[in-house]
Formats: sequence, C-alpha cells, structure tokens
Amino acid sequence: MIYAVKKQNESNERLISRFKKTVQRSRTLLNAKQHRFHEQPPRKRYIRQAAVMRAHHRKNRQKAQYYSS
Repeated sequence: MIYAVKKQNESNERLISRFKKTVQRSRTLLNAKQHRFHEQPPRKRYIRQAAVMRAHHRKNRQKAQYYSS
C-alpha cells in the first residue's frame, strides 16, 4: 500500500503532489490499467505469424536503407 505522511510545515498541495509522484514511480496505476480487462495468452500460430512478419519487415527496412544511401 502506498501512503504519504504529511511533514511538518508541508502544504496540502505539496503532500498531494508527493503522493502522486510516489504512485507514478511505483507503477501501481499502470499495472491496474493493464490488468483491467482479461486477455487470453497468444496462441502459437499468432506468435509464429508475428515472428514471420517481423522478419519480413526487418528485411524490407534493411533493403530500403541500403538503396536510400
């Protein structure tokens, strides 16, 4: 659990900003947003297909880079 204790002579705005910064650094909200909806793990076919497409795009980028210079 994340919390922020008010320091002596600290304004409420400063306390809130310090708390927000702590939450952001801990990635609590990021994890909550990622796990908001259930996602099924990718199938083997999809993983293989993605690997083939990555290789294809990588090859095209190298070819374009070679001919552009």
